[in-house]
Amino acid sequence: MAQQFSPGDVVPTSGIYTVVHDKSHSQAHEVTCVRGEPFPPCRGCGQGVRFLLARAAKHLSEHEHFRK
Repeated sequence: MAQQFSPGDVVPTSGIYTVVHDKSHSQAHEVTCVRGEPFPPCRGCGQGVRFLLARAAKHLSEHEHFRK
């Protein structure tokens, strides 16, 4: 089973995350999260939301072809 992250946890790897909400609030969907930023609470289900890494991807600023 994939590691789940909660609001306030720091994003460990940039990429696409599946967001799982309280079932009475919203269906699961995908979002982009950037390494080092905190996972946010949901405006609808608050701290009950969970994030699961679907696909890792380097942020543009971290890629060797685009770093300054």
